[in-house]
Amino acid sequence: MTSPVRRMRSASVTLGVTAVVAASLTGCSSQSADNRAICVDPETQLRVDDDRCDEDDDYHGSGTPASGFYWYYLRSGGRAPAVGASYATSSGSFDSTRLSGTSAKGGVDADGGTITRGGFGGSGHVGS
Repeated sequence: MTSPVRRMRSASVTLGVTAVVAASLTGCSSQSADNRAICVDPETQLRVDDDRCDEDDDYHGSGTPASGFYWYYLRSGGRAPAVGASYATSSGSFDSTRLSGTSAKGGVDADGGTITRGGFGGSGHVGS
């Protein structure tokens, strides 16, 4: 009598596939945000590189912060300035809770452009 053929699966292949699926789903969630944040210097009213803001650099006070770098949330359909250009203080908010929908920090092209809402299968692209 012959013994049945036993198929072996590699644990590394299973883990690799799981990691790829998880990464793609994580990417979709941030791309589908209704609002996008850019890093700004409120003192000069200029957009700065996102690397200047930390994840927790949200301003929840009243009015405009005096100094430092903060996330400034812009609505989908709004226009984002290029890094180094001034931003319209009436086009968004320092407080994401004042805007309806979901918000994400960063992900806005350094050259600026119109903010478009992505989604599952969407690009979430921000460009000219």
